[in-house]
Amino acid sequence: MRLKCIIIDDEPLAVNVIKNFVGQVKDLELLGTFNNAIDSLQFLQINEVGLLFLDINMPIIDGFSFLNSLQYKPMVIITTAHEEYAVQSYELEVLDYLVKPVPFPRFLKAVNKALKNKAEPIPIATTQETDYLFVKIDKKRMKKIYLKDILVVESLKDYIKIVTTTSKYIVHQTLSSFTNNLPAERFLRIHRSFTISVNKVEAIEGNCVEIAGYKYTIGRSYINEVKDSLLQ
Repeated sequence: MRLKCIIIDDEPLAVNVIKNFVGQVKDLELLGTFNNAIDSLQFLQINEVGLLFLDINMPIIDGFSFLNSLQYKPMVIITTAHEEYAVQSYELEVLDYLVKPVPFPRFLKAVNKALKNKAEPIPIATTQETDYLFVKIDKKRMKKIYLKDILVVESLKDYIKIVTTTSKYIVHQTLSSFTNNLPAERFLRIHRSFTISVNKVEAIEGNCVEIAGYKYTIGRSYINEVKDSLLQ
């Protein structure tokens, strides 16, 4: 089984270099690239990732703060233009520290360490209590939302409204991209404008589902899939 990895770096050129290197190693599988650490959080929470190629100086949250926020830590190879962070990196038990520009032989040496240490990765979120994601609610603030609290996610064109048991949040993201980051067994797209929490459905009446006292229309193209999922 190939070692699944992602790249987190805000420099497009650096991303392309590491992406090219990964493509030359048959035992690595690149699952995605992210230009900031926050955008990778949702992905990490629901996908099995065994190795991170991580930059340090990035917008919103730096690589070190990001690592400290993770409950489950995959293996980490730091890729940075700054030599002075090496000691701090190893204190966080990173696997290796690569200084840009990274030559391929040095990259391969670091990857071989990861392949030798490879273990079955597990998702960060493994229980209801730690099953969460972060959403960006303004330029500087990220909000942790537990999946168990989400009732409905509504499309507002280029934004979405996340309705939880206690509050509502407007987030600059499309419904499709947000839904793709949710566990499919727990959330269901029922309409081009709505994704719902399966466990929060209280009733089905005609072409509507009822959640927390509100009715949400099931789109014609979704109705068979929705009823199959909810009535199985």
